This record gives sequence, C-alpha cells and structure tokens, in this order.
Amino acid sequence: MPLMQFNDKKFSLEKKKQVKKKRSLINKIFSHIALFAAICAALLAVFLALFLKDISQSLPTTEEILGHEPSLATIVYDRNEKVITRLFQENRNWVKLDVVSPWMVKAILAAEDDRFYDHSGIRPASIFRAGIVDIFHRGARQGGSTITQQLARNLFLTKEKTIIRKAKEAILALRLERIYTKDQLLEMYLNTIYMGHGAYGIDSASKNYFGKAPGQLSITESAVLAGLVAAPETYSPFRNPSRSKTRKDYVLKRMLDLDWISKSDFDTSVNDVPKLVKREANKSSIFLKDSPHFVSYILFNRLLPNYGTEMVYRGGLRVHTTIDLDLQKKAEELVSKMKHEGALVALDPNTGEILALVGGRDFDASKFNRATQAFRQPGSAFKPIVYATALENGYRAVDHLLDAPLIFPNGWEPGNYGSKYDGEVTLMDALARSINTVAIRLAQIDGVSRVVEMARRMGISTPHLPEDLSLALGTASVTPLEMCVAYSTFANNGYKVEPYGIKEIKGKNGESIEQNGPKLANAISVTTAVTARSMLEQVAVWGTGAKARIDGHQTFGKTGTTNDWTDAWFAGGIPGLVVVVYVGNDDHTPLGGKTTGTVAAVPVWKEFVSFAVKKLKLPSTFILPPDAGVESVRVCKKTGFLAADGCPATNILLPAGHAPSSQCPWHGGSLSAARADDNAPQLILAPIDDEMTHYKYAMRGLPQPEEPVDVSTVPEPEPALSVKKTVDKEHAKVPDKNSDPYKKDPSEPVDMEAKYQELLKRYNIIE
Repeated sequence: MPLMQFNDKKFSLEKKKQVKKKRSLINKIFSHIALFAAICAALLAVFLALFLKDISQSLPTTEEILGHEPSLATIVYDRNEKVITRLFQENRNWVKLDVVSPWMVKAILAAEDDRFYDHSGIRPASIFRAGIVDIFHRGARQGGSTITQQLARNLFLTKEKTIIRKAKEAILALRLERIYTKDQLLEMYLNTIYMGHGAYGIDSASKNYFGKAPGQLSITESAVLAGLVAAPETYSPFRNPSRSKTRKDYVLKRMLDLDWISKSDFDTSVNDVPKLVKREANKSSIFLKDSPHFVSYILFNRLLPNYGTEMVYRGGLRVHTTIDLDLQKKAEELVSKMKHEGALVALDPNTGEILALVGGRDFDASKFNRATQAFRQPGSAFKPIVYATALENGYRAVDHLLDAPLIFPNGWEPGNYGSKYDGEVTLMDALARSINTVAIRLAQIDGVSRVVEMARRMGISTPHLPEDLSLALGTASVTPLEMCVAYSTFANNGYKVEPYGIKEIKGKNGESIEQNGPKLANAISVTTAVTARSMLEQVAVWGTGAKARIDGHQTFGKTGTTNDWTDAWFAGGIPGLVVVVYVGNDDHTPLGGKTTGTVAAVPVWKEFVSFAVKKLKLPSTFILPPDAGVESVRVCKKTGFLAADGCPATNILLPAGHAPSSQCPWHGGSLSAARADDNAPQLILAPIDDEMTHYKYAMRGLPQPEEPVDVSTVPEPEPALSVKKTVDKEHAKVPDKNSDPYKKDPSEPVDMEAKYQELLKRYNIIE
C-alpha cells in the first residue's frame, strides 16, 4: 500500500475518532442541559402547583361565590311609590339583563370583550401578551382581562396591579364560568361595574347621566356609558366632554367593525350629542337630598336601630313610607321661605300616618329636627286641652266664666294681651278670642292634675309638663309632632293615634319583612271630642284663627303665641288632615314686631292645607258618628242662649239634651223664660274669684236685658244665670312668678347637632 494511501487512511480514522469524541461531548452537554431543564421544569411545576394551590386556598369557595351578596342601595318610597331617596355605600340597584337596552349590551361587549360568549373565562393569548408587557416594564401595566375576569376582580379582589392578583383573577374567572351561565355573568357584570360619580351598575349610571331607565338607552348613550368602564373619571361626559366623545367614537367604531350596527347608525351616533341630566354634587352616603328631616327621622328611629348599618346601606331594602312626596316638597318650600326657623307636621288623624314632616329651613345647615326634637312652648295652642278637660267634667261651650284680673298670693299676675278684660264671657268666646284669664280660671276649676292627665291621654308625651296653673297658658315644652297627635284626637272623634312613617319594608327579593298600620287608643269620649272640635271651629270662623279658614271645608284650630313673642304656632285641621306649623328662633330670641301665631304661622298653615285639599281631594265636612250624642244649636256668642234676631250668632255642638231652650234675653228674648230654663248657661266661679270680683265683673260687657226689671217689687232681682262656685281641691298650684321654662331648654340645637354626629359614628356611617 502506498504511503500516501496509508497516511490518508490513518488520518481518516483519527478524524472519525475526533468527530465521535466531539459528538459524545455534545451529547453529554445536551443530556445535562435536558436533565437540568427537566429538573427545572419539575421544580417549576411543583412551584406552580404549590403556588396555585396556595392561591386557590386563599380564594372563595364555590359555596362562598354562590352566597356572595352585592352591595345594594336601599330605596325609600312615598305612599304613591315615588322614590324619595336612596341610602347606600355603593349606589346600586340590581336589574335583570333582559331589561337592559340591547344597544348597551352590544356596546359593553364591543368595548370590553367581544369574544365573551366564545371563551371559557380567560384568553391565554391576551394574558401572555399582557404578561410580556408587564415583564418588560417590571410591573403590571397591560390589561387583557375578560369580562369574567373583571367581574371576579370587582366581586372578590382588590384593584392592585400584581402578578399574584392576575393569577387569582384568572382562577376565579374559570370558577365563575363553571358556576354561572354567560347571561348570568353578563348581568352580574353590568350590575357591579363602577361607572363614575358614585354610580355602581347600569341602572344607577343610566339614571345619573341620562335620567332614564337602562332599557331606554340609545346607541349613542350606550356607547358613552360603555366607554366609561375603562376609566370612569377620565371619560366622564361631565368632566371631560372631549375625551368622552373620543371614547364614545371608539366604541361605536368597534361596534361597526363587528357588524353590530349599520354604517348609517354609526354616522348618526358619531355626530349625536346625548343630553345629560343636570349634575348634582357628589355627596357621601350620609347626605340626604330629598325629604331629609323625614328620612333622618325614620333612619335613626326605626331603620338603623332595627336593621343595622349593613342591612340599611348595603341590603337593598325597599322602604314604603307614609308621606306624600308632593305634600312634603310643598312643606319644605314653605318652611324654607320662613324668616325664622320652624317646622311643619301633617298627619292623617284617622290612622296616624305622617303625610309630611319638615324640621327646619335647611337640613345641610342644621340637622336639628324641630318637628321631632325641638321642645317649645305651645302658648295658647295648648288651651284646647284645658277646655276639653272642662267639657269632659260636664261644662259646656255656652257656660260663662269671668274675664277679670288675677293676682295670686305669691304675686303671680297673669294677664291678657293688651291688659283688657271683658268681664263675663262664654267658654266658646273665651277660646275663640284666646283670653288668658279664663284659661287659667278654667284650669283651676278643672284641676291641674286632670289637665295633665288629659294631655297624656291625647298623646302629649313630653317630660317637660309643668303641673301648675301656668300650664293653661302653654308653658309646657312640647314638639310639633306631639301637638299634631293631640289635635288629631279632636279630628278623629276621640282616639289617640300613634304617628308612624313606615308602612312596609321589603327585602331585596320583594319579601315583606315589616308591616305597620294604625294604632289607636281611646283617649276622650266622642262627645267631648266633637264638642271641643266645634269650639275650635269658632276660632277659625270668627276668632284669632279666622285667616286660616279653608273655604268650603270645615276648619278647626288654635293659634299660639308665647311671652315676648318668641314662639308662634297654628295647630288645626280639616276632615282627613291635621297640620301643625311652628315658628321660632333656636336661641329663643323674639320674632320681632310682636309677631303672633296669626301673623307668622297661619299663612304657612293655610297655604299648605289649601294645597293638600286639592292634592288629596279631602272631604269638606266631618261625619258625626251615631254615638256622638250631640246636637247642633244656633246660639248667641255672648250669652250662650238660643240666638234671637239681634244676636251675634253661631252654630255650636252641645251634648244632646243639654242645650238651652230659651232665647237670649239680652237681644230680644224673655228674661223670665231664661230664668226658668233648666239648661240655661251658668256662671262658673273659679276658686280664686271672690264676691268683689264677681259683682264687679259679672255681666260686664254684655248688653242689658230689654225686659225691664221692676226694682220696687223685686228688691234683689234674680240674675239671669245660676252661679256655681267651685272649690280649689289642689290648693291653687301656682307657679313661681320668676320662673322661666326656657332657662332649662331641653333641646338646644347645638346639643342636637352633636347627638346627630354621635349617631353617625355609632352606626359606622362616618369614621
């Protein structure tokens, strides 16, 4: 063999050995790499398994997902199913998917997840793309979440942008897809997304932005709302109209590209500028915009104590109240225009339902509810209770008392307005003209303890009820709501009603969880109630409350004015309605200009009741029950006898069988017939009346009888009226002449404001 061939063969063998050796080395390297990769993969798999297991264990279970309750607003309705207000931490009202506009459904899918009905909850390609972006930016920046993932985040996760949160989101999305149908998931999503300006869910958003139900949304409006989801504040049509339009156009273009709208719809909607509702300032959940005094009354007296903050602000209750929203707004309008602070309360006297309740001119400026929290002197508005006590004790509207100066042993000298005294007057005349000295005499005759008892039976529950004769002048401290309850007794023929503002409460699913109705208790006899009401009608016909009379309707009521003109009232009613108006400064300073109840309260009362008459279509007359035991008699206002042709006459209800049978001897009737009348009015002397007062003031102010008396044959003529002298069984409970009930005001507005803030903290409404 030639040397050259041998050398070539030897070289070839060596080369093959080298190549084989090299390949062996590469194989070893690759095998090591493969082994390392396998180990890493195994470790990664174990890590991921442990990681995902740990994440899964921290996530809600299927049972917890099914049991999740969204935060729903509680809706408060008036008696006619009008929405008064919403109480919420998240302003959300759940609606079914089938009541949402189809355009809204298409818009939200186009904007957020057009493949929603095709995927299983996640889109791996989108997640991978988002993950790459996040890795390169060293943090979570890219979205890529499906609607199901967004729903999972909204329901159970925070909004932190971390890889762990994204993993949790994906796992939850897969679980949700196994538990719910696509339509259920989309319904949940539309009801939970935040859409800016305090609106959670499509129902709140459509009403907040466009003032309409979600089923009425147009293509343009749907595109605007769908565009909000990505960044509600950035794309708000209220704050950034131009950005909102840009986002709207993007959503419309997506809908066009998906062939979900036509080109003509697109062209129209791009140029369409939707009409927004007037935006209101974003308030916290404690803000009460509509009927604030009434809502705060039921909130802190019924709802929060009985159901707690969680149920009231997140439980989606449906609270059906007793108020009439139109009446409530009218009352708020009238009170807000007052020159001074005040309150108005309206009740249905037959049921106790609160029809309107306003406790001040501006709830934002002061949470002090003067309708339910302000204990104020009612003045002469309290007098009807004194007179009702007398009627129950057997006295009549036609009987007489003395209107004469009073001075008690301790120096207390209560007098009349203007220091005028008319001598002998009938009870109905004294009440109609609000004569102070007669009210005090009547309280002494009744007995103060009986007056207090009568007040309690009629619904006066205040702890600030003085048990002395000053009570007859209204020195008690009562709330307007209490006075409304008491006057309802006159309107409903003798029953005390329990005022209430909530008729029914329903749960979020429509189940009834509380029902309320009238609660009435016998307070005074029907005869006492209707005869007292008849006397109060005189006040509204020819007395101090004549300006309150509602034409075409029987009207009863009483004015009230306190010392130094610090408080002014009118309390009264018509068939089916009782209303109390109070006017007064919180610091008890005078109203100025000798402002009386007639001046300050009556005009407000009359305007409100005139409005209510038309709104409620109330009856014009009271219906007397069969057991009333009364008869209508036309009598002389001054003497109480049957009216003669020359009498200032009026019609009054008297107990049946107890009306005078003779005509007024001072205006044309027979004096002898009057003396022989067993039911003739009688003069009642109070314990404080002595003989000098009797003879000085008896018959003063009354015309002399037309039938002359022959003094030669009758040296001491018999008086026309019999006289009854009463005995003081309570030893004249006389107040301290220097006492001032307001020195110990039980309801300072500053204290009430502090108590309101305490309530907010107690129920975790504010921190």
